Amino acid sequence: MSLMNKAIVATLPLVPKPLVRYFAGRYIAGDKLEDAVRVTKALNKRGMCATVDVLGEEVDTREEALAAVRNYKEVLAAVDAEKLDANVSLKPTMFGLKIDKGFCRENVAVICEEARRYGNFVRIDMEDSSCTRDTLDIYYSLRDTYDNVGTVIQSYLRRSLADGVGLAAVKANLRLCKGIYVEPREIAYKDKAVVNANYAFLLDVLLGGGCYVGIATHDEKMVWEGLRAVYKFGLKRDQYEFQMLLGVDAELRDIIVGQNHRLRIYVPFGTAWYPYSTRRLKENPHLAGQCFRNIFVKYEFK
Repeated sequence: MSLMNKAIVATLPLVPKPLVRYFAGRYIAGDKLEDAVRVTKALNKRGMCATVDVLGEEVDTREEALAAVRNYKEVLAAVDAEKLDANVSLKPTMFGLKIDKGFCRENVAVICEEARRYGNFVRIDMEDSSCTRDTLDIYYSLRDTYDNVGTVIQSYLRRSLADGVGLAAVKANLRLCKGIYVEPREIAYKDKAVVNANYAFLLDVLLGGGCYVGIATHDEKMVWEGLRAVYKFGLKRDQYEFQMLLGVDAELRDIIVGQNHRLRIYVPFGTAWYPYSTRRLKENPHLAGQCFRNIFVKYEFK
């Protein structure tokens, strides 16, 4: 971690909210659904698809979880009405996972049903390690009924190889990312080289096992590993995709699309931007430094 990145992260608690919003603004579509629609349309015009996420997590009440269900129904309706090339991603704790696992499953099932009605897809995001087992349980239970649902595994978790083998056995639709939550050493690898090696290993396990994988990374080394695996297994364009966050490394994004690979951009929106932004910046100091540097770079989707 560079000294500048350390300094930015250390001072985050002292930074006024408007300035944090300015730092992170390029990575968030806006406060409203129409903002996400506008940004997604711009991405689609540039040959990229999207996954739309309503910001929020760790709700405390059933009413908040049910509000999330309503919000996601509105997103799916807008995607269909605007004919966007986009699906949705959701966080289980926003749907009540920390309140009651069965309640959460019911809520996610409602969104899967709604998405199926529109011919769309739902990605169940992965959060910190306290949620991993329950999230996978919900995914496995829903895939018995819905073929339009997928989930996520994180290469920094020690358990992910075993999880990946199980998911490959059912040819799951997965996003593979490195993981950003702060975890103890007994749960997560701490060495970046090991995390990267495990990412490449999991690519082989998942793609070789017939999974559809969203290769989610901004690390060009891991993009290369994705390309290596795609060519190794002779995959066609519709058998995988790359994924990136909104606003990150526009040049690499354009290179991937220019080489005729499918690329999906994560498009978050909503009023709960502050906890999302500060968590992203604190847990990924490199991203914090990039945010600061990008203040001076024009962003074409805003």
